[in-house]
Amino acid sequence: MARILSIDYGKKRTGIAVTDPLQIIAGGLATVSTSELFDWLKAYLAKEQVECIVIGEPRQPNGQPSENLQRVQQFVNRWRKAVPDVPIDYFDERFTSVLAHQAMIDGGLKKKARQDKGLVDEISATIILEDYLRSKK
Repeated sequence: MARILSIDYGKKRTGIAVTDPLQIIAGGLATVSTSELFDWLKAYLAKEQVECIVIGEPRQPNGQPSENLQRVQQFVNRWRKAVPDVPIDYFDERFTSVLAHQAMIDGGLKKKARQDKGLVDEISATIILEDYLRSKK
C-alpha cells in the first residue's frame, strides 16, 4: 500500500502529515513555506509512494468559504494539471487549529512551544488526516 498525505494549506506556511504505508497511523511530517510546497511535494513523491493527497478545505464555522479557499483551489488546480496520477481531494478542516492548540495543551507543551505556528500547522494537518481516515472506515 501507499501512504496518504494531508495538507493544511496556509498563506505563508503549510503543515503536512502522512500515514504509514499501511494507512493505519497518521503523523506530522513537516511544515514548509507555502511558496516551496509544490517542489517539496514533488521531491517527497520521488522518494515515497503516495496514493492520494488530502487538502484541508477552509470554511468558516457557518459553512461559508473562508478567504483562504481561493488560494487552496488555485493550488489544487495546479497540482491536478501537473501531477494527475496522484489525486488530491478536499476535506473539511473547520476547527482543526482549535483542536491542534487543545492537543498541545493536553500534551503538556509549555506556552512558548504552543506559540510555534509551524507546529500548529503540522498538528492541524495530522488532525485532517486522522478525520479523513476515520471517514473512510
